[in-house]
Amino acid sequence: MDFTISLPEWAVVENEKLPEFVETLDERMRVVNEFARRNVEENTGGPFAAGVFERDTGRVVIVGVNRVEPMQCSSAHAEVVTLSLAQKKLGTWNLGEPGKPALQLVVNWLPCAMCLGAVLWSGVRSLAIAGSDSRLEEITGFDEGPRVDTAKELAKRDVEFIDNVLTSEALKVFYLFKNKGRVVYNARGMGDLSAQDKCPECPPPEAKKAKVSA
Repeated sequence: MDFTISLPEWAVVENEKLPEFVETLDERMRVVNEFARRNVEENTGGPFAAGVFERDTGRVVIVGVNRVEPMQCSSAHAEVVTLSLAQKKLGTWNLGEPGKPALQLVVNWLPCAMCLGAVLWSGVRSLAIAGSDSRLEEITGFDEGPRVDTAKELAKRDVEFIDNVLTSEALKVFYLFKNKGRVVYNARGMGDLSAQDKCPECPPPEAKKAKVSA
């Protein structure tokens, strides 16, 4: 038996097009938000993306996206996919190996309960996110699980934490996801997909709710 989680073809192509270095944090988040937006547009997963970069230089390791629906795998969140691909690419389970460049995970919102654990165990030395309040859940209907003091848990493990990077750009992707009527893959309920919160810069809702497919 085998177990494989893969990126959609467009994401593989876009990774190859990325520059070797993305120097500023805003630029890194902009890349991540664009991957999240494209994931919604291409109907290849949820409205989430993440990137692993060398924190101090901006060297790109990998940018990944959510693959829950296409892969039929509830753990295939953007953070888990991206961290796993980074570990595979670098040939190590520990992304915080002594003597190696400090790595930063950039995500387009606060990691859910599962993904926070993945971040803590991955070894990355920095986590940067677009936002951490309740707007993600309010807009999309996703259940992000129980909340802990993320900043405190990261600090206990000497992981840098940066919040509110290009928040408005991330929110546009969530409105896009909602307005397209994509599947809200909560295991114990699909959420409220009927109320369409409007975003002036997002496309209008589609007539039918599209199920994500590979």
